[in-house]
Amino acid sequence: MTKEEKNKIIEEIFSRGVVDFVDPEGVFRKKLESNPEKIVIKLGADPTRPDIHLGHAVILRKLRQFQDLGCKVVFIVGDFTAQIGDPTGKSKVRPDLAYEEVRKNMQSYLDQIKLILRQEPEVFAWVNNMDWFISVTDLVFDEKKFVTIKDQKGNEVSVPSNTFVGKAAEYDILQRQKFFNKNISNITVRTLFSTLKSITHSRLIARDMFQKRIKDGEELYMHEMLYPVIQGIDSYILNNIFGSCDMEVGGTDQHFNMLMGRDVMKINKIEPQSVMTFELLEGLDGKEKMSKSLDNYIGISDEPSDMYGKVMSLPDFLIEKYFKLCTFSTIEEIEELVSGIQKGSVHPKDAKMQLARQIVEIYHGRAKAEKAEEDFVNVFQNKAIPEDLLEIQIKEKETLADALVSFKVLSSKAEWRRLVEEGAITNLTTGEKIVDPKISPNVGEKLKIGKRRFVKIV
Repeated sequence: MTKEEKNKIIEEIFSRGVVDFVDPEGVFRKKLESNPEKIVIKLGADPTRPDIHLGHAVILRKLRQFQDLGCKVVFIVGDFTAQIGDPTGKSKVRPDLAYEEVRKNMQSYLDQIKLILRQEPEVFAWVNNMDWFISVTDLVFDEKKFVTIKDQKGNEVSVPSNTFVGKAAEYDILQRQKFFNKNISNITVRTLFSTLKSITHSRLIARDMFQKRIKDGEELYMHEMLYPVIQGIDSYILNNIFGSCDMEVGGTDQHFNMLMGRDVMKINKIEPQSVMTFELLEGLDGKEKMSKSLDNYIGISDEPSDMYGKVMSLPDFLIEKYFKLCTFSTIEEIEELVSGIQKGSVHPKDAKMQLARQIVEIYHGRAKAEKAEEDFVNVFQNKAIPEDLLEIQIKEKETLADALVSFKVLSSKAEWRRLVEEGAITNLTTGEKIVDPKISPNVGEKLKIGKRRFVKIV
């Protein structure tokens, strides 16, 4: 990479999609230009849901640019904090999640980020914050769960996971720090209190979302108020493991939490991280930010035809933003396209087809993007049924709802019931709408789910 090419990438990194960049005295920028391979960038995520969508991908794609310059991205999986619940953007207390559900979601996250982030050890690592927030005795397992250990003679034996010996063995399996030859002491109540001595109540309560809760008469619990402090401690620990935590990235809704990370690092007398926030991507409704809980998202692991169809359903006013945040089109190309739409020389539908093709190609390759476009034209313009329907294998005594959720065609049975009530599921074999949510499927039937999804029962 030439110096000119490197400078061009750096300029785009600090401008495209960036809302705020906190870097007093330009410490991070100088390090990026001189020693990018010594930079550690933190991205944290609580795996409360299994899917990563295009909103998450905005940040991941930016991190990929940093990786290409030589920076190391460390992904903190909040398997501990996911069980607390980040109150950001929530008007209600987030419900508790079961540990096993969190671990399952965590693995799903790690599998999906491989579609965007490089995985070489020089530029990528991941840790889970349960490493430093949980001790052996805190672990709780099902009484029927067993773990294999070696006894004093070296023989393998199974012991209940919920015993102290079993918990110790499970804890050793779960710990990630050993991969980096580090054993960080657990964060104790004493450690937490020593940090809190330097953080005022007024600093925490001033947060706009907390003020709104109070104004609306909603409950505000202490564990929610302490969440930003806990997130800040993550940055402090990351510095101990990797030698630095130069910057934390996130959406604009994470700005307060990430600034708290700077405070915690200052309290512990280490170089505070810089902070970079990015534009939030609106979902399919064009109103709320993209969110799985609102069912307005496009998952990066969605089937190509489904992904293409979802992009085509976007409101026209989001075309420019999606091109800017979700594609590799240059700013000049995007401005030219938008100008064409405004002048009437480019139809919004044609622009969205170009957008959909680019997005599908990024995550599935050119061939599947072209096939997705062909299917879209056949289905929505020529009123045909796609040839390569997603095949759903039905187990004995399994309901159609169970099968569709199992194959991730639908996110939940609640979504199934909603679609049935709306008359949005059609049996293409009989031509009739499905009205019974408990219906059992028949082999060979073809179904249309909503506007864009087609499946075949096998």
